[in-house]
Amino acid sequence: MTLSEAAVAAAVTVSIAGVSYAALNTDALTARAETVASAATCRTVDAAIVAYVAEHGTAPARISQLRSYVKGDISAYRISKGVAAGPGC
Repeated sequence: MTLSEAAVAAAVTVSIAGVSYAALNTDALTARAETVASAATCRTVDAAIVAYVAEHGTAPARISQLRSYVKGDISAYRISKGVAAGPGC
């Protein structure tokens, strides 16, 4: 085995170990998934606006008025012309 073959074999082994660690590091993956899952989507905020209008007869003026209609973080959104505006909208 030459030095270049040994270097390639070592690089492949290290990269496989890194991928395996990333795949098996369940704490980090779980934390990342929980962070994503706790954030509301644009569609969820739009549905909350519709529910608010159905209950109150008028559109909400502030996003804070929708907190009781949504499970998750809606702080990144705002209401623009009666619909949600923010990430993914």
